[in-house]
Amino acid sequence: MLLGAIADDLTGATDLALMLSRGGMRTIQVIGVPRAEDVHVLSQHDAVVVALKSRTAPPQQAVTQSLASADVLREAGAHQLFFKYCSTFDSTDNGNIGPVTEALLAFLQTSMTLACPAFPANGRSVYQGHLFVGDTPLAESPMRNHPLTPMRDSNLVRVLQRQSEGSVGLVSYTSIDAGPVVIRKALMEAAAAGHLQVIVDALSDRHLLDIGQAADGMPLITGGSGVAMGLPANFIRAGLLHPAKPSSKLDAPRGRRAILSGSCSEATRAQIGAALEAGVPAREIDANALIAGNVRAEDLRDWALKQDSNRPVLIYSSANPKIIAEVQERHGRAEAGEAVEALFAKLGAMLADAGFTRLLVAGGETSGAVVQSLNVPGLAIGPEIDPGVPWTRSSGGRDVALALKSGNFGARDFFLKAWGLLQ
Repeated sequence: MLLGAIADDLTGATDLALMLSRGGMRTIQVIGVPRAEDVHVLSQHDAVVVALKSRTAPPQQAVTQSLASADVLREAGAHQLFFKYCSTFDSTDNGNIGPVTEALLAFLQTSMTLACPAFPANGRSVYQGHLFVGDTPLAESPMRNHPLTPMRDSNLVRVLQRQSEGSVGLVSYTSIDAGPVVIRKALMEAAAAGHLQVIVDALSDRHLLDIGQAADGMPLITGGSGVAMGLPANFIRAGLLHPAKPSSKLDAPRGRRAILSGSCSEATRAQIGAALEAGVPAREIDANALIAGNVRAEDLRDWALKQDSNRPVLIYSSANPKIIAEVQERHGRAEAGEAVEALFAKLGAMLADAGFTRLLVAGGETSGAVVQSLNVPGLAIGPEIDPGVPWTRSSGGRDVALALKSGNFGARDFFLKAWGLLQ
């Protein structure tokens, strides 16, 4: 194995696995902390991406799971580790980006790493340490109302410093735009200045490729999937990787199609709107009715089975921020989120048992819940639907095709066009 990656949620892991696969790396995604007895199997791949559910876990739990994963990845031969988090830097003042990164630095006995969530293809850029979503500063974007990790500071140096013990620095645009030699020099200067973590600016794919080249040989890299764009080329230049051709179609199991959406992001709500306009059969889940016990997975499954088998069905709980705030105020943030996750987990398994073998799931927490209920141990990476979102097929366990979409990703017609890549 060349690269071992640890992602703090399932859709982020899939996003990263796609990026590495596009770069020619034979990549497998593992669900949950990998087992020590699977080291031999993992070592057969160029890259292994571990999908945890640690983004909003208590910090110590996130650290423990990440270190356990790192231990197995290193045992399997990983030359370099990558800690993957969201391109909108989803976290709180308690973590978990800072605590996990510092724990991995100590584990690897290395003194510094870079932090780069930028993903220009999806409108995420970093300038002078400030994260932008499109043309909008992070703190003014819809992420300011995220139900679990509201982002109300666009300055990533400040955000990361509040959740870290060591010093956080910045390598700004001037150095980044000058190319990999200058970037590497700036990173070395930051390390000499005592910074454990360094935010790096990035406005384009060229910047990401140059950052990746500058990071050649660094024991640990952290960021979104975008900065992984330049990593496969490092292994190719070193003669360690003979690139494989990524797939353009996914051989999917025969069966019916369903869309399960628990994301409340602006992008996902637009995708739901497009599906409704196109006449996709749909059922909306009312969170208040769900918590009151008036929504049953069995009834939703039965409704889905009655729809036209030649069309996908859409089941969603994706209210606007005002409704979300009202539900959370009435029932509590944790209870509301857990109720939705539990319903989709149960429903996902029921639909699979009923012959729905092609599932598109929107939202990181929802995707994690559904995959866990399906008892899928790993995913083989297929073709890209939109930047950051591929089709996958389960490797082991129940045979299903899965598209696991981060809430903020995908074009407006995502729910409609995804199915054309299956055969």
